[in-house]
Amino acid sequence: MKYFFKSTKILNFLFLILIQFHCASTILPIAIGWERGKADLEKKAIQVDEFKIVYLEGGNPKGETVLFVHGFGADKDNWTRISKFFADDYHLVLVDLPGFGESDRIQELEYSHITQSNRLKKFVDLLGLKSFHIIGNSMGGAISGQFAFENPNLVRSIVFLNAAGVKSPNPSDLSKELAAGRNPLIVESPEEFDRLINYTMVKPPYIPGPIKTYFGERAIANADFNKKILKDYRSIAYPLDPILSKINQQALVIWGDTDRVIDVSSTEVFEKKLKQSKIVIMKDCGHAPMIERPEETAGYILAFLSNLQ
Repeated sequence: MKYFFKSTKILNFLFLILIQFHCASTILPIAIGWERGKADLEKKAIQVDEFKIVYLEGGNPKGETVLFVHGFGADKDNWTRISKFFADDYHLVLVDLPGFGESDRIQELEYSHITQSNRLKKFVDLLGLKSFHIIGNSMGGAISGQFAFENPNLVRSIVFLNAAGVKSPNPSDLSKELAAGRNPLIVESPEEFDRLINYTMVKPPYIPGPIKTYFGERAIANADFNKKILKDYRSIAYPLDPILSKINQQALVIWGDTDRVIDVSSTEVFEKKLKQSKIVIMKDCGHAPMIERPEETAGYILAFLSNLQ
């Protein structure tokens, strides 16, 4: 497998120099390129109706395909830390959903989970994907569930990773904050970005200051558009509740037990309604296990995939 940097010592040395001069614009491509390079991920783009959709593709071109679908306010690179564990055996596709990452944002269009699932279908058709496994985190889990329900001939299995879409028996911290008129998922200041990182993860990975500043500024710049997308998505309450029992694919449900965004009690709903499911609850982990504990999370998923009937 090719690597952009064979020596982590060289990479760390470059980081120290660049961080000293606050060169976020230089550090970011190096850091992202290094992570993507571990799975031979290549950035590509394709036109789907009105949208240019940007995605990463790599891994083993002869292996079964795994499609990764990110959550609200996230993008394709939420999966780069975990993708290296799949790269030897699986063909990987990491997509920026319309409205997120480097894909187009079109204000006048609609972004409900059903509409996004339909766009995802056109995307995989244009890529010529005929059979694949799908992994969705948070909002991406709700979209993936809708997609698997509507396209049983395409989806071999599904992984729900702290997935949105069901009414949890116990309310989450986020649901309580929303009821009080606050939304910690919308970032409008650097302080709110710091809070978001700690809100979604128990032990966040280290992020160099200039890179964190860059991502914080990007989140602030997208705040108004993210409010629009969240409003569209929440127009249908608990979209997976009525269809989970109709999903026939084998499913793996992974959850961090300290998830403040979507309460871990949601796993009870998935376990009760899904026909074929395995539940994994990760101790002392938050809403984004693929970022917080990528190797452990990958281990659960790889074991699930290798044991599929």
